[in-house]
Amino acid sequence: MLFRSLVANLPYNVATPLIADLLDLVPEITSMLVMVQKEVGERLVAAPRSAAYGAVSVKVAYWATGSIVGIVPPTVFLPRPSVDSALVRIDRRPVPAVGPDVSHEQLFALVRAGFGQRRKMLRRSLVDLVGADDFERADIDPTARAEELDVVAWGRLARVVAPR
Repeated sequence: MLFRSLVANLPYNVATPLIADLLDLVPEITSMLVMVQKEVGERLVAAPRSAAYGAVSVKVAYWATGSIVGIVPPTVFLPRPSVDSALVRIDRRPVPAVGPDVSHEQLFALVRAGFGQRRKMLRRSLVDLVGADDFERADIDPTARAEELDVVAWGRLARVVAPR
């Protein structure tokens, strides 16, 4: 079995887009161990209904499993930053969390739209993408907010609104 890993200390401004792009575009990378600002690490691995949960959390959960495996204090760096860092382990799933039958482009379009208006109910933030009957068919409460749906629920919604 061939393993391809990425080990990196990533600056704040590139960490999230780089990890997202690697997950989307480089399936040959099967695992990552990255050191990032603690806040970024928490967003990468956040669970639904938590303050840190967002679109990038859904993306990581779709492609991989992730966990914070260590916290690195600012005292180990020179110059000393004003924030803690986190070591985040990301292991790619053999198959996306919602199965291969859901287009990741469709799913992430819904996720971006849902989290783009985070405080709105899904029926309002997704009004141009999802019909009222689609919520029912996906077994999703249209009054829920984006941060309440886990990756499997987002997958159900993407499956029912997929072009037929």
